[in-house]
Amino acid sequence: MRHDGLRKGIGLWGVVSLGLGTAVGVSIFSGIAPAAALAGPAMLISVMVAALPMYLIAVSYAFLGSADPVSGASFVWPSRYLHPALGFFIAWMRIVANMGAMVVLALVLTRYIAMVVPVPVKPAMFVVLLLALIANLFGVRTAARSQTVMIGLLVLLFTGFVVWGAGAVEAVRFDPLFPEGVSGMLAAAPLLMGLFFGIEAATEAGAEVAESRRSIPLGIALSIGSATLLYLAVAFVALGVMGSPALGASEAPILDAAQVFMGPAAVPVIVLAAVVAIGTSLNAIFTLFSRSLMAMGQAGVLPRALGRVHPRWHVPHCALFAVFALGCLGLLLPMELTFLFLAVNIPNLVKYGSICLAAAKVATHRPELYEQAAFRPSRGKVVAFGRAGAICAAALIFTGLEADWRPYVLLVAWGAIGAAYYWLRPVRRSARL
Repeated sequence: MRHDGLRKGIGLWGVVSLGLGTAVGVSIFSGIAPAAALAGPAMLISVMVAALPMYLIAVSYAFLGSADPVSGASFVWPSRYLHPALGFFIAWMRIVANMGAMVVLALVLTRYIAMVVPVPVKPAMFVVLLLALIANLFGVRTAARSQTVMIGLLVLLFTGFVVWGAGAVEAVRFDPLFPEGVSGMLAAAPLLMGLFFGIEAATEAGAEVAESRRSIPLGIALSIGSATLLYLAVAFVALGVMGSPALGASEAPILDAAQVFMGPAAVPVIVLAAVVAIGTSLNAIFTLFSRSLMAMGQAGVLPRALGRVHPRWHVPHCALFAVFALGCLGLLLPMELTFLFLAVNIPNLVKYGSICLAAAKVATHRPELYEQAAFRPSRGKVVAFGRAGAICAAALIFTGLEADWRPYVLLVAWGAIGAAYYWLRPVRRSARL
């Protein structure tokens, strides 16, 4: 896979901020309430249970990222190590996933802004997408620096929430720990898995990561570890100041918890935290989705213009404009969060499963790649983690079927269009992956 013109403008903290910024978005502001309703204070254990599949999957990403750092990894790795058609279909399905993710982020961000300043929803969402495009057009270094600054501000705001709220925590609110039993704790875990989606995000820009064989696995480890600590700390304070019944009934759990100890200052502080958290996720999607489209363009399975890199800014500018256009097209989707979350999560889970299988195959059939990986567990461990991660991803795909069947129909129809396009497109000599 060629990456002519791309610059290695992402350092270790850029890897961390891309992963953490992608994961810490909407879910932390919306997932805590229903999880508290199901599990009570045992939701804190549910967070760790929810993290387990992503820890398994993260091992595969860290291994492949240190063995074969590329841009557009979710397309390149399955194409290279499993089958070219599989790589295409994963990337093709993720077009819908990324479109849905951009819409979710822009919608929720606009709703939070509207708490302070009334704004028209659709025009405001368009402006949000435009700002993300502009931030990414002037080089990956600029996008990565913006991401790092926003993550720093986000961590500062949540640290303030935790430190300020710690004094208002009451131990009695954690008794009993398991009001709904162990079954309630387990039932809450699937709701919280979305908290960790995107931790591996920087692998999509692997060719632009400085010292990538070291920075990618270390950055993934730092991202998932810091995300787990952040979620546990925020959930602990929210439970401790409100109690699980009140928290479970809240429509804005972080805001309602902050109002207990912050008073009138809660609204601007939490709205700012939400805007920054969602903004980092949206910025990361523009950076990483464009690299996936670029990789597909360079491979010849999408129009080759998408693979072009701007000679001055060293970014895939055509792919970035395509991402912006897809985001604008997504404004026509139903503005229902359950529908949108499922449309995002299902293709991502398919991607996770395929990457895990690719890692297992590289460990067993590509000894030269295995030996050059900076993060190199034993072959048996890579295979075991890869297969376990793939099984977890496959099981999770069907958990949302009862909640809303429409995203499954949408994705099947989109997949059928992709199949027709892939098999009927003119055969071209593709760039070597």
